[in-house]
Amino acid sequence: MASKFGLAGGIPERRVRPIWDAVDSRQYKAALKLSVALLQKYPKSPYALALKAVVLERMGKGEEALSSCLEAKELLHSDTGPFLDDLTLSTLQIVLQRLDRLDLATSCYEHACNKYINNLEIMMGLFNCYVREYSYVKQQQTAIKMYKAVGEERFLMWAVCSIQLKVNYSSGGEKLLPLAEALIKKHISKSSLHEPEALTMYISILEQQKKFDVAFEVISGDLGSLILREEDKLRMKVFLLPLIVFHFSFIFSPFCLGRPDDWETFLQYLSLLLEEDIDWSRHATVGSCTECISSSKSKLSQEEFDIRLSSALSFVEELQKDAVKNCTRGPYLAAVEIERRRSLNGNCNNSKVVEALVNYFERFVYLHELNEEEKAELLDKISNKFAVYSKVHTLGRTVTVFRIQEICSSMWKKEIQDLETTTLKKMELFCLHLSKNLEQQESMLGEELLFMATNTLVLLFWRTKNLGYLLEAILVLEFGLHIRRHVNLLKVLLVHLYSFLEILPLACDWYLTLDVKNILLETISHHILPQMLISPHFNETSDLLKESLKRMTTRVILVILLAWHTAIATTLGYAIEFVAFHIKWKNSSQYLISKLDSFILDLKISANNLDELEKVLEGANYGLKPLELAQPDKIEKLTCNIDSQTRPWWSPRTTVNYLSMPFDEESASVCFGPKPCIHKTNENVGPDKTEFERKSLVPRIVYLSMQAASPTPKENKETTNGGGSSATIADELGSLLERYARSIGFSFNDAIDAILSITTGENSFKEFSDIVSCISFAIFVNAWNSSLNHTEKAGQKAISWKVVDKLITTCVREKLSSMGPALTSTGSEVLVLVQLVNESLSWHILIIQSFIKSVIPLGKKKKKSGPADKQNINIPLLKAMQASINCVSSAIGEVHKWVLDQVNSTEDHDVDILMSYLTTDGNSVGPGKILNVLKESLGVVEESEVGDRIYDMVKSWSPASVLRNIARAQHKVLTDFSQICDSKLRVLESLKQSF
Repeated sequence: MASKFGLAGGIPERRVRPIWDAVDSRQYKAALKLSVALLQKYPKSPYALALKAVVLERMGKGEEALSSCLEAKELLHSDTGPFLDDLTLSTLQIVLQRLDRLDLATSCYEHACNKYINNLEIMMGLFNCYVREYSYVKQQQTAIKMYKAVGEERFLMWAVCSIQLKVNYSSGGEKLLPLAEALIKKHISKSSLHEPEALTMYISILEQQKKFDVAFEVISGDLGSLILREEDKLRMKVFLLPLIVFHFSFIFSPFCLGRPDDWETFLQYLSLLLEEDIDWSRHATVGSCTECISSSKSKLSQEEFDIRLSSALSFVEELQKDAVKNCTRGPYLAAVEIERRRSLNGNCNNSKVVEALVNYFERFVYLHELNEEEKAELLDKISNKFAVYSKVHTLGRTVTVFRIQEICSSMWKKEIQDLETTTLKKMELFCLHLSKNLEQQESMLGEELLFMATNTLVLLFWRTKNLGYLLEAILVLEFGLHIRRHVNLLKVLLVHLYSFLEILPLACDWYLTLDVKNILLETISHHILPQMLISPHFNETSDLLKESLKRMTTRVILVILLAWHTAIATTLGYAIEFVAFHIKWKNSSQYLISKLDSFILDLKISANNLDELEKVLEGANYGLKPLELAQPDKIEKLTCNIDSQTRPWWSPRTTVNYLSMPFDEESASVCFGPKPCIHKTNENVGPDKTEFERKSLVPRIVYLSMQAASPTPKENKETTNGGGSSATIADELGSLLERYARSIGFSFNDAIDAILSITTGENSFKEFSDIVSCISFAIFVNAWNSSLNHTEKAGQKAISWKVVDKLITTCVREKLSSMGPALTSTGSEVLVLVQLVNESLSWHILIIQSFIKSVIPLGKKKKKSGPADKQNINIPLLKAMQASINCVSSAIGEVHKWVLDQVNSTEDHDVDILMSYLTTDGNSVGPGKILNVLKESLGVVEESEVGDRIYDMVKSWSPASVLRNIARAQHKVLTDFSQICDSKLRVLESLKQSF
């Protein structure tokens, strides 16, 4: 019912088109001028108001845009309102969706549907609104109304799809499945089905009710003709037959002949043949099915099992004959699987496994776990059987042998000299001239050698703690990426090595060059964000977080749109997948933790200005918004979308880095031993719920601590008690502190005891994995003690201002005494100091600032005798605060002095220090040999051999320039940290002047 006779929303289209053209060309000021003029001519037109709202929203004026939308909504709802058309409603919906007020858009469409009953366009718009809100029941009801109005099959399918969504993603929808089946059957009796997607939906409804035999009959009947490709129809039968009976494995034979590379289908064929009790439902994940196969046992006797397995092997050998002419891998991998099943059933013949592996390996590079002797035999056979045809083939097969050796030979047990020799061989085999004719974005031939050499060098560092090996690993990666900048695998290793060396500017630069699609951004942000969040680089971290959150939020909206568009295009199966995808992303721990990190980062950035910090807290509803993200039901629904398989072996998780630990063979076997087969989604790797809860508590605890320490806290019921509770500030703070203690691995009393044991010298900070959170807890408890209106807990009064001061002093001195030069620091030595100053000490300073601000109101002059109304102040508390300011100032001063000492070192001196780690006698064990190989290769490269592009890249690279970049980046880290220390010292100096 959109515009008729050249009218758009009741306005001539010639007056509307210039506004849309200006919006599309981003000329928003011109568009606003035109829309205001249009509104003056049509002051009672909802469409004119909607157009103005579109322009205002694009200009970032959300409140004004919402005001225009509300005005248009009132006009639409008035009794004398104008004629409602879909164009006006859809325009309002666009704006309201971007303003996150879909409820208003839905209200407009509901009013229009009640006013114009059975208007199809408006009902479709209403259905669209319910899709965006995930109102499954209302979706279904609206779709059925449309189906009854026009009888179209697509509206019936929308209703059925809504029922499936209700069943899958909310409670109490199972009883609706018979309704969906009855609706489809009734439609079939009237006019049959006409779309393949409709048949797929019907089969899905039957499967969910476990009516597999009925579903099989439907596909085998006349409706099966809707599936145009015979292979697709056969695949549907393949999924259904195992659920009906285990004696129809013959149905798989023609399918395997037609698709010999379909591994999942072959596994089903083998499981049916051997009568294994496995759930092969289409709803089971690949990962779960693979796990079932590994643990399943056949019900057949040994004799019958061998007969059937032999028949399967004969069938596979026939497939292998056909596979000689093409590049299919399935038949050869199938032979390995058959021999594996034979071994699992007790008839172990590993020589057959080796033979099958060699045949497969010759074509596809596959390895299965064998014992040490069988591994050696396999390597020997592979080496002897490989024929040499060209240098490219030689290089590829040499790389393959190296990979097998890494897995089979327990490389972490080798002598240091043997590991160095192996690394030298890999670098000497790296031939640039083989990549002469490749395009710039193509992978280098033999780039795996650089990857393997890097891993060996990192292992050498882990065993010897000699920094030179890490520097050589960086030089290898930098060299490879200088020649080919599009190798993500090498970039990820470089990001992690620079992060481990605390050279975050370079790590961040390389991370930003990763070629990753937007949809995968969330799965790889774990490579850099955890380190950047505790770094002194506020601007770069803020940009990373904002970009990450922007893309994640956009993706959530996009998935809703895709769900709707796939529904109206009748691809309803995809609509259901998109809904599932959206629910997973909405509960993504990375997405929600990024929101929490954004709150905390804003607190740290504004910590030096109390007024700005109060605005930040107000924007977070005084810490209640972060708390809402960590409600128990939401924590339980958290999903983890981290692609952990892209992480290097030495850091399998964000909280683990083996290079920071002493070397031991048990850990090495975990890093280099055979890895379990994990599905790509890594659903087995759960989110860190304790870290999530701890971060959600920080903003609220900071706010309540500031209020608790103040003698005149703000009286604001909503913001002080968490949304209407009658609890006092102190009671709520006490409850949150108990949760905070649990999130760092203690009960409340145990956390108190641990803190006191440090101040008395019984324990050291080295025994605590999270020093900063421990000190923050002590600071928050001390602020809590400053409030007099709470029930005292056992031991809480033991945490006093003096204890906090002692804790801060002890921590800083311990860290500084154990610190070496910042240039050669590894792990998180410098970053722990940065985090201590940016978080724990910042919270402590804010608590003192809040106290002083409440004692000395703004605009009043300070009296010579001290703070205003001093007679009403707790004098011991005032003296304790003065002592604490001096203590914190002294602690930060010591840190600042250490940082300045490091900054004052010249760049050339830093480069010389780094180069000294790479200088070694050619005959002795130690780093430096790889650097010599690189230098030699740079000297003998000829332009005629490698081509002009690679030649120019090689000649423009030097190891010294890489080391110089490292020194400069380290200088930036220290400079940014020095500026933070300096700003804190200025704040503390101003606080001293307040007394």
